[in-house]
Amino acid sequence: MRIAIDIRKINEFGIGTYIWNLVRSIGAEDTVNEYFLIGSEKNYQELGPLPANFSHFRREATSRWRDQLLLPMALMKLKPDVVHLTHHETPIVVPSKLVVTIHDCVHILFPPENASRFHNYRQYMQTRRVVSRAAQVIAVSNSTRDDIINIFRADPSKVTVIHNALDNRFRQSEEEDSAQVLERYQLKDPFILYSGRIRPHKNVDRLIEAFAVLKSELGDSGPLGNLKLIIIGDELSQHQYLRLTVVRSGVQQDVRFFGFVPYSILRVFYQSAALFAFPSLYEGFGLPPLEAMANRTAVLASNTSSLPEVLEDAAMLVNPENLFEIARGMKLILQDDTVRQKLIEKGARQVTRFSWEQAAKSVVATYERVGSRG
Repeated sequence: MRIAIDIRKINEFGIGTYIWNLVRSIGAEDTVNEYFLIGSEKNYQELGPLPANFSHFRREATSRWRDQLLLPMALMKLKPDVVHLTHHETPIVVPSKLVVTIHDCVHILFPPENASRFHNYRQYMQTRRVVSRAAQVIAVSNSTRDDIINIFRADPSKVTVIHNALDNRFRQSEEEDSAQVLERYQLKDPFILYSGRIRPHKNVDRLIEAFAVLKSELGDSGPLGNLKLIIIGDELSQHQYLRLTVVRSGVQQDVRFFGFVPYSILRVFYQSAALFAFPSLYEGFGLPPLEAMANRTAVLASNTSSLPEVLEDAAMLVNPENLFEIARGMKLILQDDTVRQKLIEKGARQVTRFSWEQAAKSVVATYERVGSRG
């Protein structure tokens, strides 16, 4: 078969991780089908060396509206048997059998606060259209599958769950000297870590408030008297409400914000953290807790959306809307060595349940199943 895969969002947070790992894993798995990777030269180079059955189908970035016309015209010339669009923002017309991956429904359930009703309705109709048009929809968790079926009235038979896995670049990143990294970032005290995107549904403001409650209960003495909260995320400068939350909660001296850090540095933060806290209100899958588990760090996470499915009993699951429950959970992990060690051991085993090799096999099987239909 001739299979086209959209890689244009490979440099975006989240979707980019999916594209990089999936394409490279398919390359290691499938030497029979012919693959065409849709994207710019920069997008293509990001993937590194690929087998001979992979080639670049060059498409430079254009506006969303031009893509509605130009991408279908380009695909008509290419004549693939299957087109895999790796996100829900797709052209109105796709002149081939369509497979689409939907990572979550956050754009529907948690739209931007400043978005108009027309914008939100357009997002809903666009996603509903692509779900209806697709021959097969790939959901990254059972939770996301349920959302797709319930929100967009999708036929359950054409929504397949194929789980994500830990980013292989994260596993392969070089080892940094932990002492040097911690000294460079002036981290001398024990700390709780959050890493991920900074969006309202990530619930980071409530994590800060829960941390303030925890600090008041721990007091200023003892081994946790100088406990810190480290927040690593993208575009922090655009979310001043978090700094206001820090000031309002009275923990200015104990909360530190870092922007993006490379994988090698992030691994040191995971390995050095007293615990990893991830009280998100909604996740399509949720990779950061698995990254923490892979580095033998105890995890506290939400008991909502996909997180119970992905983490099971390897994390302490709490109600993300109750800051006192978040604080109690963090306090228990910090003060009870038995609880913390059990979470660490369970977490190390939980990570092994997910594999890009298996995901690639399932995706290729999906292509073949869709391509063989009349």
